[in-house]
Amino acid sequence: MVTPKKKVQMSVYLDPDVMKTLSAYAARREQPMSLIAEAAITSFLSPDADERREAATAKRLDQVDRRIARIERDIGISVETLALFVRFWLTTTPPLPEPAAKAARAQAGARYDNFVAALGRRLSQGPKLRQEIPDDIQESKPTAG
Repeated sequence: MVTPKKKVQMSVYLDPDVMKTLSAYAARREQPMSLIAEAAITSFLSPDADERREAATAKRLDQVDRRIARIERDIGISVETLALFVRFWLTTTPPLPEPAAKAARAQAGARYDNFVAALGRRLSQGPKLRQEIPDDIQESKPTAG
């Protein structure tokens, strides 16, 4: 008959905060502190612990990479939208004569406030421009004809 291995006693010095945390955890789980400490040490020394940590880190990095890709896409859409608008506006808006320019400057504040209010409504209610543009746009050159 094989006799079970006898456990070896060990004295460990713990920081008071660590001891308090261990004690509270053991009380919640209704388990002896030595059993929890043994499980923690076993997990720490386990060769697959490094692999689990690496897998968790890789998963988090993948999530961050996807978020950054979405941010890059959204910024690209924003920059292109603004550039397209500015080019269109500059090519279609003739310069105003001075008396009309003064009147336009007088209305500029109110028009800007209306623009900001409309932008705020669009951002809060949606849909967002980035949601209207598919992720997999195929770039195609316009055909001349």
